[in-house]
Amino acid sequence: MNIIGELNEIVLERKNIPEENSYTCYLFEKGMDKILKKCGEECTEMVISAKNADNAELKNEVCDLIYHILVLCAEAGLDWKDVEAVLVERRNKIGNLKTMRNTDKNT
Repeated sequence: MNIIGELNEIVLERKNIPEENSYTCYLFEKGMDKILKKCGEECTEMVISAKNADNAELKNEVCDLIYHILVLCAEAGLDWKDVEAVLVERRNKIGNLKTMRNTDKNT
């Protein structure tokens, strides 16, 4: 199992067996709106750190976003294995360059 899979297992465990003083449990308790707000915040912070070319900060913001995405998936009932399956499917399409369509914007 990879580190994201291991982290996902911990997130699911917190969802099923709440633990006192757990930030993950706090997010589940607050619900989808709070989780979505945190995903948005972390995404914005990731974009800003990338724009600032601050890789030290970027790696932390990417980790924060991944964690909050795992919490979001757990709250939504989306199995992380389903996300991984889509990634595998997309990996198999590597090299299939999409053709760009020219659109006549004058019509």
